[in-house]
Amino acid sequence: MQQADLGLIGLAVFEPRAHRDERGFFMESWNRRTFAEFLGGDVEFVQDNHSRSVQWVLRGLHYQLPPHSQGKLVRVVRGRVWDVAVDIRRGSPTFRQWAAMELNEDDPRQLWVPAGFAHGFLTLSSVADVLYKTTAYYDAALDRCIRWDDPDLAIGWPLEGRRPVVSERDARGGYLADSVVFD
Repeated sequence: MQQADLGLIGLAVFEPRAHRDERGFFMESWNRRTFAEFLGGDVEFVQDNHSRSVQWVLRGLHYQLPPHSQGKLVRVVRGRVWDVAVDIRRGSPTFRQWAAMELNEDDPRQLWVPAGFAHGFLTLSSVADVLYKTTAYYDAALDRCIRWDDPDLAIGWPLEGRRPVVSERDARGGYLADSVVFD
């Protein structure tokens, strides 16, 4: 497994080795020892989530507050998404900065989104299945959402002039300047 840096402290791309042949491929999508080595400490996942979205659906930017803040290991097993993480840790040198990358079914790369980041994605293909592991259970009382179109963030969503399809909850999301963030 290889690790790549996206320029935001803690955010990382993991590239599992896929062993391919005429039958298809095999890869380890999660190995506790390998991730502990890369991250400099053990990670315990408690929940797996599966999201299916149609084209131009935008989900996010979601996060949970402490004590149930979530780290997420995100991968795409069907389709293509534009995956975005925003550093919302007030004391971080990369506070309010974002990074994005395409995740897709043909590339085994996975995005590690640590606690203290807001996360979202835009579906680029006709349908996409996104799988992600979390380090804390979902807690509705601590769940928060920052608007995908926050002008202070100016995220470069590849919308090609379209309006994304967002949930009512995500449409009501707050702006980062008005949001409770991590200290």
